[in-house]
Amino acid sequence: MSDGVSRISVRILEKEYQVACPASERDDLLRSAEMLNRKMREIRDSGKVIGLDRIAVMAALNITNDLLQSESSDDKIDSTLGGRVRDLCDLVESTVSAGSQQLEL
Repeated sequence: MSDGVSRISVRILEKEYQVACPASERDDLLRSAEMLNRKMREIRDSGKVIGLDRIAVMAALNITNDLLQSESSDDKIDSTLGGRVRDLCDLVESTVSAGSQQLEL
C-alpha cells in the first residue's frame, strides 16, 4: 500500500471486512460503516427481508433515497436563497441609483 493508506477493519452484521482507506478518510469510513450496519440491522430485525444480499440491497436503496431527498431539499433551499439574494441585490442597486440621482440634482 502507498503512504497514507491503511487497512481499516469494519464490522457489519457480525461480519468483518478489511477496507483500504486513506488516513484522512478513516473517520468518514467508520461512520459510513456504522450507518450501514445500523440500517442493515433495522431491516434484518424487521423480519420482512431475509438474506444478507437482499438486506444489503434494501439498505442501499434506503440510504440512497435519504440522500436524494436531502439533495432535493438542499436544491429547494438554494433556489429560495438565490431568489432572495437577487431581490436584495435589486433593492440595493435601486437604492444606490436613487441616491446617486439625488446627488446629481
